[in-house]
Amino acid sequence: MFGFRDIEIIRAIVRHGGFRAASDATGLAQSAISRRVRHLEDRMKISIFERDGRGVRLTAAGRRLVDEAEILVTQRDRILGELTQGVMAGVVRLGVAETMTHTILPRMLTDLRTRHPQLRFEISVDTSSQISQLLIDDGLDVAIMMRDQLPRGISMTPLPSVTLGWFAASSHFRLPRPAGIDDLAALPIVSFPKGTLPHRQVVNLLSPGRKTAAAIHGSASLATVLHLVRQGFGIGTIPHDIAAAWPHTGLEEIEVLPEARLPDLDFSICYMPERNDEIGREVTRAAVEAGVDRSDNEINTAHN
Repeated sequence: MFGFRDIEIIRAIVRHGGFRAASDATGLAQSAISRRVRHLEDRMKISIFERDGRGVRLTAAGRRLVDEAEILVTQRDRILGELTQGVMAGVVRLGVAETMTHTILPRMLTDLRTRHPQLRFEISVDTSSQISQLLIDDGLDVAIMMRDQLPRGISMTPLPSVTLGWFAASSHFRLPRPAGIDDLAALPIVSFPKGTLPHRQVVNLLSPGRKTAAAIHGSASLATVLHLVRQGFGIGTIPHDIAAAWPHTGLEEIEVLPEARLPDLDFSICYMPERNDEIGREVTRAAVEAGVDRSDNEINTAHN
């Protein structure tokens, strides 16, 4: 209906007090300015200016057009400035496996917000398999997910591994110290959702050679796992970082024999370089630095 050139001409007429003054300021012929305004009024089916013997003034519709147009011009100038000056702005669609929301994500986002205050984040928390598909379908810009689910053609950077432990509410379950595989397999277990690597690892650890399979319940929500374990529904396989972040649950780690220990979870941050190279590299930098900070904090805590 109208372009930025139309807006600039109307602004010049208002600013300089008339068509003739606007002609002198813009270098356009007065007839060309009048014709442009008339054509704009015809297209929009409104009157922008009221004409009288003393000059012109904006109509009510014209005032609203100018007010709204000022917002558009400001946005245009901001976008051009950000693009030409290398400012990172806009929305970043970030997919995150829930385990990482309690580890590096807060530090990573705080760093990015400080460095790039114009960035906005839309965070999707899901299983790594779902995140992988969203990344392929261009539903996400950057993803933090388990390494076994990485799609082809991505740029990938490993992140620090996440350690898992067996946890229980001591008021509901008493196990020998240390507990063995048979002790664990005899109890209901709450773990990661079926089909994920950590769920398969638990099944492989507990099931071989047994006439009766272990009762393993899966949940994509770590918060649900914590609540179920806290209420005595079963024992749980829970990342140490998550248990530490929820001390009010009162869960205690089960001491186990070496044969019953759970493998670490390997995560990576990734993106499709042909679509999101610039923002992907910057989010990766922040994630790696957040991972280093986390590792340093763990070492300092251990020493203290």
